[in-house]
Amino acid sequence: MGETLVGWKRSHMCCEVNEVMAGQEVTVMGWVHKRRDLGQLIFIALRDRTGVLQLALDGNNVDAALFEKVASVRGEYVVAAKGTVALRTEQNVNKDMKTGKIEIIIEEFRILAEAEVPPFQVADVGVKDDMRLKYRYIDLRREELQNIMRVRHITAQTVRRFFTDEGFYEIETPMLANSSPEGARDYLVPSRVHPGSFYALPQSPQVFKQLLMVSGFDKYFQIVRCFRDEDLRANRQPEFTQIDVEMSFIDMDDIIEVNERLMKLVFKEVLDVDLAVPFRRMPYAEAMERFGVDKPDLRYAVELKDISAFVKDGAFGLFTDAIASGGSVRGICAPGMASLPRKQIDALVEFAKGYKAKGLAWISVMEDGELKTSLSKFFAPEQLVGIVKTFDAQNGDLILICADAKNDIVFDALGNLRCEIASRLGLADKKALEFLWVTEFPLLEWSEEDNRFSAKHHPFTAPMDEDMAILEADPGRVRAKAYDIVLNGVEIGGGSVRIFQRDVQERMFAALGFTMEQAQANFGHLLDAFKYGAPPHGGIAYGLDRLVMSLTGTESIRDVIAFPKVKDASCPLTSAPSAVAEGQLVELGIGVVKEVPQGETEDC
Repeated sequence: MGETLVGWKRSHMCCEVNEVMAGQEVTVMGWVHKRRDLGQLIFIALRDRTGVLQLALDGNNVDAALFEKVASVRGEYVVAAKGTVALRTEQNVNKDMKTGKIEIIIEEFRILAEAEVPPFQVADVGVKDDMRLKYRYIDLRREELQNIMRVRHITAQTVRRFFTDEGFYEIETPMLANSSPEGARDYLVPSRVHPGSFYALPQSPQVFKQLLMVSGFDKYFQIVRCFRDEDLRANRQPEFTQIDVEMSFIDMDDIIEVNERLMKLVFKEVLDVDLAVPFRRMPYAEAMERFGVDKPDLRYAVELKDISAFVKDGAFGLFTDAIASGGSVRGICAPGMASLPRKQIDALVEFAKGYKAKGLAWISVMEDGELKTSLSKFFAPEQLVGIVKTFDAQNGDLILICADAKNDIVFDALGNLRCEIASRLGLADKKALEFLWVTEFPLLEWSEEDNRFSAKHHPFTAPMDEDMAILEADPGRVRAKAYDIVLNGVEIGGGSVRIFQRDVQERMFAALGFTMEQAQANFGHLLDAFKYGAPPHGGIAYGLDRLVMSLTGTESIRDVIAFPKVKDASCPLTSAPSAVAEGQLVELGIGVVKEVPQGETEDC
């Protein structure tokens, strides 16, 4: 059984001890990171969240009981030590340790908790994800993850301080709300006292923060947990944290200006980087035309080129058919990739097919100027030279071309191919911070699945004033007062100026295919609030998790969340979700339908 702390108080954390304190007595506590035995000399690397500190014991100068106790500890034991700070000799200084100039000469020692041999060593970075997440409490002892959690804490506190200083109120909104027919799937919570009825966990506090503006609070923010029952990706989780902001009596420029100052402060506090403001702005249509995505990475110059006009009268049916059907022919120039073997070019073609492209045509501009291409049967040499000039391709470059009757497919394939090529070639400066506001998004987008328009962002986003007249006549052309903030090709936040007039909100619901009865049933609380005086308002929401990913340079959202879920939205640590007792289901009035294996029939 471990000893206790009775009579002992920690005086310093590990990395608070320094060479100025030489000769002082300290009491330190933590985990045994490593133990080295050199005969009568024992060294222990003691670890806490601040880092590692060396403890030393000379068996010739202490009694046998103390020596035996220190010699018995193993990795991850929790211990406490009292001792005197001593300077290391010059040849023993460890320049890789923050505390490498000192050590603590142990005088008293307690083993607070023993530890079994862990399933992996804390310093081992090669552990598989499923093992790391099953034993997350061990994984979180790693210096890298502890630093990420520190950055997350500093970021959240900086955000709170900034908005408080700007006159915002932090107000909590409900976790149990009504289900929304728009957006991602909801997580549902059954109500015991209302049998057959369900709450929904919030995908966003959107309606509530608008109601707070109607309530007259003027400026609101909240760091809030949100939930979406959707397929996971590298930068998504079923539960995530949002920095939620709303302001009254503003326009888009007001919101952008405040949030640029927020980003400037956060990056100064966390990374000691001075951001230049204002950030660049780019309309959605321009972002798609130039980069194929609405969140372009501006750290490299590879851009899409539209060659539809150049090839529309050519002999290549795939090109001419795509253009005749209302689509386009576009491409990108991959610098220095002309010598790529055919097998690797085919791999890029398969990559594009993963985004629904039918394939890619290609032109290799060899170092001697010779053109090798899959288009040689369809275009004369002078036509091929003209295409090469359109891309401003240099000797050694590779041109990749995509055609489709749907521009969305061309943009998606080339936009993602652009990022893939940049990744392979290392084109992005990892130290660069390229912020961008993407503006003027489409208000609506056509849903093939639902055979109707759906909201590009959400149904409360205001149309551009000059497009209001075509909301019913040509809804697909209406632009929104919406804006996303993008950092190095990652959307870290997005928002909009909201609809604040009941008649405009009713027109928006009608454009989405809602009857007035359906609109009232789902959003009557907001529509009714608008009858009693709503101010012009708008806001933004950041993904705190994605922001911390950008600040720490991590590629997986799991690394910035203390206890994340895996791809199927389960938790390896707690085994959630799990079955519950039959009595709980009966109390809630819920029956679970058991899945019958294919080919079998359920007994009656």
